[in-house]
Amino acid sequence: MFKSFDGFTDDYGRITAWPSDKRTQHQMAILDHLTGLFESGRIYSPDEVSQILRDHADESLEETLLTELLDGDYLTRDERGLWRADSRPTGANTPTREE
Repeated sequence: MFKSFDGFTDDYGRITAWPSDKRTQHQMAILDHLTGLFESGRIYSPDEVSQILRDHADESLEETLLTELLDGDYLTRDERGLWRADSRPTGANTPTREE
C-alpha cells in the first residue's frame, strides 16, 4: 500500500514538491497517481506528456517527474512517443517493430 502524498500538494491537489529519497513510499504514491493520468494503449507526444504533468504538478517539477516516470518504468518511450509501460500501444498509434 502506498502512502498518501497530500503533504506534497497545494490546496488544488497539484503536486508542489518531490519527496526526498528517504520517502520512497511517497514518491511511489505520486508516480502511481501520475501514471493513472495516462490512457493504457495510447502513445503520447512529448508535448502532451508535458501538458499533463503541468496540469497536475508545479512546472518546476516537470523534468523531475518525467525522469522518475521513465526511470521507474511507469512510462516508456521511443522515437514515436511515450506510453504507459504497463500496456502496449494499440490501434493506429501502435509502434511497429522494425526487423
